[in-house]
Amino acid sequence: MILDRFRLDGKNALITGGTHGLGMAIAKGLGEAGATLIINDVFEDKLQAALEEYKTAGLEAYGYHFDVTDEDSVKEALERIDKERGGVDILVNNAGIIDRTPALNLSVDTFRKVLDIDLVGPFVMSKYVGAHMKEKGGGKIINMCSMMSELGRNSVSAYAAAKGGLKMLTRNLATEWAKYNINVNGIGPGYFATTQTAPIREEGHPFNEFILNRTPAARWGDPQDLQGAAVFLASAASDFVNGHIVYVDGGILATIGKPHGEE
Repeated sequence: MILDRFRLDGKNALITGGTHGLGMAIAKGLGEAGATLIINDVFEDKLQAALEEYKTAGLEAYGYHFDVTDEDSVKEALERIDKERGGVDILVNNAGIIDRTPALNLSVDTFRKVLDIDLVGPFVMSKYVGAHMKEKGGGKIINMCSMMSELGRNSVSAYAAAKGGLKMLTRNLATEWAKYNINVNGIGPGYFATTQTAPIREEGHPFNEFILNRTPAARWGDPQDLQGAAVFLASAASDFVNGHIVYVDGGILATIGKPHGEE
């Protein structure tokens, strides 16, 4: 049955930064499809709170506290995961930060920090998880890209540079590892309704009006809108899909927008 190819029973899915927001939404989708969840965060309190939420949702989840940019920490954690859980079948490189500072005012240290977490971190994770997947005979890696992988925007030069780099890292790893039965793809979210965006989604807020006007679907995304793409890319249903970024954006990248006031 075709629907069976979307099931993730018996698979271990590691979601970095899967303690809140879009990362948690994706993790819940993978868990509902049958995957055992392995959740990472650098903050122990957030990790424990998230594990309670997964438990309440009836999902099997385990937490590991480590820094995705620290190579030694990653290697140690993955050794523990291999011993305690049997390794990783699905990796979602979700952990990331953003700094909204105009380029002329952005410090080089901050620029490097954003790239370290948003681009170097996914490389470190993919490098060591990918080696394990090669030995096991395959696996799935999903990188959380962004519309900033394709578009520029005021005050996010470091973030856009990192996400543009992550798009190309996705394509290069797919090119190198397809022969090992490892699929490397990405998801590029549009603008989503989360606790972080709540202040700018209020009716009458200029940015809220901009997004509603700019998005052909005329709404903000619901975090659950990401789950279908994640399950597809994590499952056997996408076994011949490699090096692609699936943009879940309500159609933003399909259009140049519409004049102000046009229906």
